[in-house]
Amino acid sequence: MRSAVPSVVIVTLLAACVAPTPGGIRSGPDPIGTRYINPGTLAALPGFTHAVRIGSTLYVSGEVALDSMGRLVGVGDLRAQAAQAFANLATVLRIGGATPADVAKLTVYVVNYSPKDLETIRQAAPDFFPQRNPPAGIVIGVQSLPQDGLLIAVDATAVVRAMILPRDQRMEGRGPGTR
Repeated sequence: MRSAVPSVVIVTLLAACVAPTPGGIRSGPDPIGTRYINPGTLAALPGFTHAVRIGSTLYVSGEVALDSMGRLVGVGDLRAQAAQAFANLATVLRIGGATPADVAKLTVYVVNYSPKDLETIRQAAPDFFPQRNPPAGIVIGVQSLPQDGLLIAVDATAVVRAMILPRDQRMEGRGPGTR
Protein backbone atom coordinates (compact mmCIF):
# COMPACT_ATOMS: atom_id res chain seq x y z
CA MET A 1 0.00 0.00 0.00
CA ARG A 2 2.93 2.31 0.62
CA SER A 3 3.89 2.12 -3.07
CA ALA A 4 0.51 3.58 -4.13
CA VAL A 5 1.06 6.83 -2.24
CA PRO A 6 4.14 8.01 -4.20
CA SER A 7 2.48 7.38 -7.57
CA VAL A 8 -0.61 9.35 -6.52
CA VAL A 9 1.61 12.21 -5.40
CA ILE A 10 3.55 12.15 -8.70
CA VAL A 11 0.37 12.16 -10.80
CA THR A 12 -1.02 15.07 -8.79
CA LEU A 13 2.26 16.93 -9.07
CA LEU A 14 2.46 16.41 -12.86
CA ALA A 15 -1.14 17.49 -13.33
CA ALA A 16 -0.41 20.69 -11.40
CA CYS A 17 2.47 21.51 -13.79
CA VAL A 18 0.34 21.37 -16.93
CA ALA A 19 -2.00 24.28 -17.55
CA PRO A 20 -5.41 23.16 -18.79
CA THR A 21 -6.26 24.06 -22.38
CA PRO A 22 -9.74 24.15 -23.85
CA GLY A 23 -10.29 21.13 -26.06
CA GLY A 24 -7.19 19.28 -24.87
CA ILE A 25 -3.49 19.58 -25.59
CA ARG A 26 -2.34 21.64 -28.57
CA SER A 27 0.73 20.53 -30.43
CA GLY A 28 1.14 23.56 -32.70
CA PRO A 29 0.79 27.33 -32.61
CA ASP A 30 -2.39 28.88 -31.30
CA PRO A 31 -4.71 29.13 -34.32
CA ILE A 32 -6.33 32.27 -32.92
CA GLY A 33 -3.03 34.13 -33.31
CA THR A 34 -2.37 32.77 -36.81
CA ARG A 35 -3.19 34.86 -39.89
CA TYR A 36 -3.03 33.46 -43.44
CA ILE A 37 -2.27 36.09 -46.06
CA ASN A 38 -3.26 35.54 -49.69
CA PRO A 39 -3.60 38.90 -51.46
CA GLY A 40 -6.10 38.84 -54.31
CA THR A 41 -3.76 41.09 -56.29
CA LEU A 42 -1.03 38.43 -56.46
CA ALA A 43 -1.08 35.16 -58.35
CA ALA A 44 -0.45 32.16 -56.12
CA LEU A 45 1.29 28.89 -56.77
CA PRO A 46 -1.20 26.09 -56.08
CA GLY A 47 -0.86 24.56 -52.64
CA PHE A 48 0.95 27.49 -50.99
CA THR A 49 -0.16 30.42 -48.87
CA HIS A 50 1.69 33.65 -49.66
CA ALA A 51 2.41 34.26 -45.98
CA VAL A 52 1.51 33.16 -42.49
CA ARG A 53 1.79 35.55 -39.56
CA ILE A 54 2.03 34.11 -36.08
CA GLY A 55 2.28 36.82 -33.48
CA SER A 56 4.91 39.29 -34.65
CA THR A 57 6.65 36.83 -36.99
CA LEU A 58 5.73 36.80 -40.68
CA TYR A 59 6.75 33.80 -42.79
CA VAL A 60 6.59 34.56 -46.53
CA SER A 61 6.59 31.78 -49.12
CA GLY A 62 8.77 31.92 -52.19
CA GLU A 63 7.54 34.89 -54.21
CA VAL A 64 8.14 34.58 -57.94
CA ALA A 65 7.96 36.69 -61.10
CA LEU A 66 4.23 36.35 -61.81
CA ASP A 67 2.01 39.36 -62.33
CA SER A 68 -1.48 39.67 -60.85
CA MET A 69 -2.94 37.64 -63.73
CA GLY A 70 -0.44 34.80 -63.21
CA ARG A 71 1.62 35.67 -66.30
CA LEU A 72 5.40 35.29 -66.19
CA VAL A 73 7.22 38.64 -66.15
CA GLY A 74 10.63 38.97 -67.83
CA VAL A 75 10.95 35.73 -69.78
CA GLY A 76 14.65 34.79 -69.72
CA ASP A 77 15.61 38.02 -67.88
CA LEU A 78 16.89 37.47 -64.32
CA ARG A 79 16.91 41.19 -63.48
CA ALA A 80 13.28 41.70 -64.58
CA GLN A 81 12.17 38.56 -62.76
CA ALA A 82 14.05 39.56 -59.60
CA ALA A 83 12.41 42.99 -59.66
CA GLN A 84 8.94 41.39 -59.96
CA ALA A 85 9.60 38.72 -57.31
CA PHE A 86 10.86 41.31 -54.82
CA ALA A 87 7.95 43.66 -55.65
CA ASN A 88 5.59 40.77 -54.87
CA LEU A 89 7.51 40.10 -51.65
CA ALA A 90 7.21 43.78 -50.66
CA THR A 91 3.44 43.63 -51.27
CA VAL A 92 3.02 40.58 -49.04
CA LEU A 93 5.20 42.14 -46.34
CA ARG A 94 3.14 45.35 -46.42
CA ILE A 95 -0.15 43.46 -46.11
CA GLY A 96 1.37 41.45 -43.24
CA GLY A 97 2.36 44.69 -41.46
CA ALA A 98 6.08 44.61 -42.29
CA THR A 99 8.61 46.36 -44.53
CA PRO A 100 11.82 45.19 -46.21
CA ALA A 101 13.69 46.59 -43.18
CA ASP A 102 11.84 44.09 -40.96
CA VAL A 103 13.17 41.07 -42.88
CA ALA A 104 15.39 39.03 -40.59
CA LYS A 105 16.08 36.12 -42.99
CA LEU A 106 16.03 36.13 -46.77
CA THR A 107 16.48 33.11 -49.02
CA VAL A 108 16.92 33.54 -52.76
CA TYR A 109 16.59 30.56 -55.11
CA VAL A 110 18.07 31.02 -58.60
CA VAL A 111 17.86 28.57 -61.49
CA ASN A 112 21.37 27.74 -62.75
CA TYR A 113 22.90 30.23 -60.31
CA SER A 114 26.27 31.80 -61.02
CA PRO A 115 28.05 34.06 -58.47
CA LYS A 116 27.79 37.01 -60.91
CA ASP A 117 23.97 36.77 -60.60
CA LEU A 118 24.04 38.14 -57.05
CA GLU A 119 24.93 41.66 -58.16
CA THR A 120 22.08 41.61 -60.70
CA ILE A 121 19.66 40.54 -57.97
CA ARG A 122 20.91 43.18 -55.53
CA GLN A 123 20.49 45.92 -58.15
CA ALA A 124 16.93 44.79 -58.86
CA ALA A 125 15.92 45.05 -55.19
CA PRO A 126 18.17 47.46 -53.27
CA ASP A 127 15.66 47.86 -50.40
CA PHE A 128 16.23 44.22 -49.48
CA PHE A 129 20.05 44.46 -49.60
CA PRO A 130 20.98 47.54 -47.57
CA GLN A 131 24.67 48.30 -47.10
CA ARG A 132 24.23 48.54 -43.35
CA ASN A 133 22.62 45.68 -41.41
CA PRO A 134 21.36 43.50 -44.27
CA PRO A 135 19.22 40.49 -43.33
CA ALA A 136 20.66 37.07 -42.70
CA GLY A 137 20.34 35.06 -45.86
CA ILE A 138 21.59 32.79 -48.56
CA VAL A 139 21.41 32.40 -52.31
CA ILE A 140 20.80 28.84 -53.44
CA GLY A 141 21.27 27.58 -56.97
CA VAL A 142 18.48 25.24 -58.06
CA GLN A 143 17.78 23.15 -61.13
CA SER A 144 14.22 24.41 -61.55
CA LEU A 145 11.29 26.12 -59.84
CA PRO A 146 7.60 25.13 -59.69
CA GLN A 147 6.68 26.69 -63.03
CA ASP A 148 8.55 26.60 -66.36
CA GLY A 149 10.37 29.84 -67.14
CA LEU A 150 10.79 31.01 -63.55
CA LEU A 151 14.39 32.00 -62.82
CA ILE A 152 14.08 33.23 -59.22
CA ALA A 153 12.05 32.79 -56.05
CA VAL A 154 12.53 34.69 -52.78
CA ASP A 155 11.20 33.82 -49.37
CA ALA A 156 11.56 35.72 -46.14
CA THR A 157 11.00 35.69 -42.43
CA ALA A 158 10.20 39.10 -40.98
CA VAL A 159 9.68 40.29 -37.45
CA VAL A 160 7.00 42.96 -37.39
CA ARG A 161 7.98 45.85 -35.18
CA ALA A 162 5.39 46.96 -32.65
CA MET A 163 3.95 50.38 -33.19
CA ILE A 164 4.39 52.28 -29.94
CA LEU A 165 2.50 55.50 -29.51
CA PRO A 166 4.13 58.43 -27.72
CA ARG A 167 3.30 58.52 -23.99
CA ASP A 168 0.73 61.33 -24.25
CA GLN A 169 -1.26 59.38 -26.90
CA ARG A 170 -1.41 56.18 -24.84
CA MET A 171 -3.45 57.80 -22.10
CA GLU A 172 -7.06 56.69 -22.07
CA GLY A 173 -9.36 58.73 -24.28
CA ARG A 174 -6.62 60.60 -26.09
CA GLY A 175 -5.76 60.25 -29.72
CA PRO A 176 -3.32 62.07 -31.96
CA GLY A 177 -3.63 65.85 -31.64
CA THR A 178 -5.93 65.90 -28.56
CA ARG A 179 -5.18 67.17 -25.08
